Amino acid sequence: MARTIAYLRTSTLKQDNDNQKLEIYEYAQKHDIKIDEFLTVQASARKTQLHRRIGELLEKLESADTVIVTEISRLGRSTAEVIQLINSMVERGIRVIAIKQNLDIRQHDMNSKIVITLFSLLGELERDLISMRTKEALAVKKSKGVKLGKPKGTIQKSKYDKDRERIKELLSLGVSVRRIAGILGYETHGGLTRYIRSRGLKKDIKRLYEPEHGR
Repeated sequence: MARTIAYLRTSTLKQDNDNQKLEIYEYAQKHDIKIDEFLTVQASARKTQLHRRIGELLEKLESADTVIVTEISRLGRSTAEVIQLINSMVERGIRVIAIKQNLDIRQHDMNSKIVITLFSLLGELERDLISMRTKEALAVKKSKGVKLGKPKGTIQKSKYDKDRERIKELLSLGVSVRRIAGILGYETHGGLTRYIRSRGLKKDIKRLYEPEHGR
């Protein structure tokens, strides 16, 4: 049986949540729609939490179900994110209603296809504008003599950092890199080899023992 889920993306203010619910209830009553469930996520939540709630929404939905939001922006943090979500729902035969934009998007409906196409164009435009602003900002910095990118020789964090001392200890005992990878539970030794080389761990061990050999 087809269901209707109201999706609320709210601020930490309770008033915002109540206003959205009231708006959705009024729309549902006017259009003779029964709301089966409210799914709420706070806008202040971490991105991963937000995505888990979106995933939860998509898991609940089946073909012929309906999603209602007060406005289209509640579905994502960017135009691209909104487009992706709407497209995925429409492809599954899910109806999407955005009250403020007066949108009622259904599969196989020409108006809906036009709306989705417009959203796609807006998303592409947004990406192009972001890219253009980024390039312009970089060009300005470059013209002012600012060196772009990470300084030469910058060493990034690595998953091997937590085992650094253990790696040095095993190297000092003459254990091969391949064997060290196996002992520490790494599937391959290629990355470990590069890590040891970039950190100069073998050189550190050589310097450690040089004074003893020189006596």
